[in-house]
Amino acid sequence: LCLQGQDCGTAAAPAAASSGGGGEIDGAGIYNNVCMACHETGAAGAPVRGDEAAWAERTEQGFATLLDHAINGIGAMPARGGNPNLSDEEMEAVTAYMVEPVMEVPELGGGDEGAAAEATDESSSDEMATADAVASEDEAVASEEDASSGGSGLDGEALYASVGCVACHAAGVAGAPKIGDAEAWGPRIEQGTDALYQSVFNGKGVMPPRGGSSASDEEIMAVVDYMVSQVQ
Repeated sequence: LCLQGQDCGTAAAPAAASSGGGGEIDGAGIYNNVCMACHETGAAGAPVRGDEAAWAERTEQGFATLLDHAINGIGAMPARGGNPNLSDEEMEAVTAYMVEPVMEVPELGGGDEGAAAEATDESSSDEMATADAVASEDEAVASEEDASSGGSGLDGEALYASVGCVACHAAGVAGAPKIGDAEAWGPRIEQGTDALYQSVFNGKGVMPPRGGSSASDEEIMAVVDYMVSQVQ
């Protein structure tokens, strides 16, 4: 959702179901969990939601272009706001929510429901055939995820993406220490895990409290444990 060459934070915005919100998809909820950290604060040059001046040149490009930027990324903003699990439909809903205050949003959704249903039927047998294999893989991964979340049982890696931390920490946006960068994390880890927890709880620098999310203390701690585990 940024012009080429400009630095941006997380992309995308939510679409409320009542106003261009992509049907039952909770665009506002996606925004709060994935996009708010940058688009409420303007971190790394991300246009703040509702700021007409910041969005003026972008909205002139049209909604389709903004959606393309949200899906594929642009500038410092990673594809899908850093959460690869978001579908195109969810990105459409969150983008609509993002720009709704500053431009007229076209009707969302549509598509060939019949074709979609047919595709679903064709894939159902394959999904059933691989279900057991996936379940086994999940069991194997579970122990690794538990270790990376400090034994809390929470999936720190998944929360890292869904809470929105990946948007800044994957690329080092606004000075955020990149995940896996031992040199950047070294001085921080020396302060101790409790200090790292508190810096996220309370915010530090351009990072808002809890990374701009509504994550619980336990979820924040699981994310921090996961990020630290990547350099130890």
